[in-house]
Amino acid sequence: MVDVSKKESQEHDSDFMFTPIPIEHRRETWKQVLVWIGFGYVATGLFIGGALAGVGGTPGMSFPMALLAIAIGMGTLFILTSLLGVMAQKTGLSLALLSRYSYGAFGANLPMLAMGLLTLGWFAAITGMVGDIWGSFLGNPTGITVFDPSAYGYKGVPITFEVFLSCIIAGLLFTYTSLHGIKGLEIIAIPVSPIIMIIAVVTGIAMLKEGGGLTVFIENSNKNEGLHLSTAVTMVIGSWIAGSVMGIDLFRFNKTVSAVFWGAAACFIFTNPLLNVVGYIGTMTVGIPNYISWMIEKSFLLALLGVITWTLSLWTTNDAELYCNSLYTGPVLKSVGFTVSKNKLVLTAGILGTILGSIGFYQIFFADFINYLGIMAPPLAGPLLADYYLVKRGRYALEQLNTLPYLNLAGILSALVGMSLGLAMALLNILSNWPTGLLALFATIIFYLVLHRVLNIKSK
Repeated sequence: MVDVSKKESQEHDSDFMFTPIPIEHRRETWKQVLVWIGFGYVATGLFIGGALAGVGGTPGMSFPMALLAIAIGMGTLFILTSLLGVMAQKTGLSLALLSRYSYGAFGANLPMLAMGLLTLGWFAAITGMVGDIWGSFLGNPTGITVFDPSAYGYKGVPITFEVFLSCIIAGLLFTYTSLHGIKGLEIIAIPVSPIIMIIAVVTGIAMLKEGGGLTVFIENSNKNEGLHLSTAVTMVIGSWIAGSVMGIDLFRFNKTVSAVFWGAAACFIFTNPLLNVVGYIGTMTVGIPNYISWMIEKSFLLALLGVITWTLSLWTTNDAELYCNSLYTGPVLKSVGFTVSKNKLVLTAGILGTILGSIGFYQIFFADFINYLGIMAPPLAGPLLADYYLVKRGRYALEQLNTLPYLNLAGILSALVGMSLGLAMALLNILSNWPTGLLALFATIIFYLVLHRVLNIKSK
């Protein structure tokens, strides 16, 4: 017998915001891998590589130590993303629906609100990145400055009319394609992903040659010092921890568990480490972590190729930000009595993120945003991992999805304690030789297990 209510629910929920994804609606593995290459191709990979090299005279580290930091950070992200991805693939549930088990039906709003703000911030930042690079390409022929951060006590270059207009156009284009859901991500990612990887490798080699070759690069790298390994690992993890948690909403489309590992590897073993290394090389050889900025200085054709491929590569990432944002905000609104379509949510977040990106969110707040993201975001995943793998032993009763308790205090309290602990350790410089975000994640898992046991005993 066909479950009519379930069938009707799926017909009105084409993106499976409130229902598991049936196996017949899962996507091909190769398409998902290309989506993850495009999703993982973000400018932060280059900037983190530059930070490890000591861009702008800041403390850096030698190339071997940078490789170690990248290996530890990206290896951790690969493991975390894979564990979360397996949960999504096995159940077909979104992050919002999985969170019901560990946070409660209404308590799931806590991680959803946090992830909604994080993805909105990322969308604004990436829109700003695209506008910034087009501003470098176009220059400022109008002579108009829309916003000067320094006039308000902030650091950051002035937002010219060209940068402002580029942000508006890019943000609206990103928003339009995000309306097509997971298929929209594939449309951009499939043709672009191989090209952007080739360009990154070729430009990295070219910058290395321009800087005097491998021997000179190694000699200069060995003079780098001052950046602690723990700080570097936290930076690497912080650059992608939100994407790791977001991965749930992409991995639920996978047909097999192996596809989860291939997708995670595409992002955290191939794409992001490559960008980290290219960013490090660019900083040490030509003083520029972003190879597109280097291409702009070479010739008009190289510059045009660079900014176009840069825009296309970030397009996939920003589509994913908006797509996932709708999956976070939709359930929150529904929990308080408002049912809003995915397209309206995407449109609203896209317009708001475009405005934020065009008035300097990236230029002013991005460094602090990344830093606190690496501290505060990991604990959000703690209750999910603890509940699914250690409490439920990898088995969720999907028939209980809509009858779960209103609140799971173990999940809510452990996440709040974990985030507070991570923030306190960072602000008070406690255990500064260890990755703060990771410590907060492990602490959250332990808190969840203890609280789950104590609260269950009390309820008996």
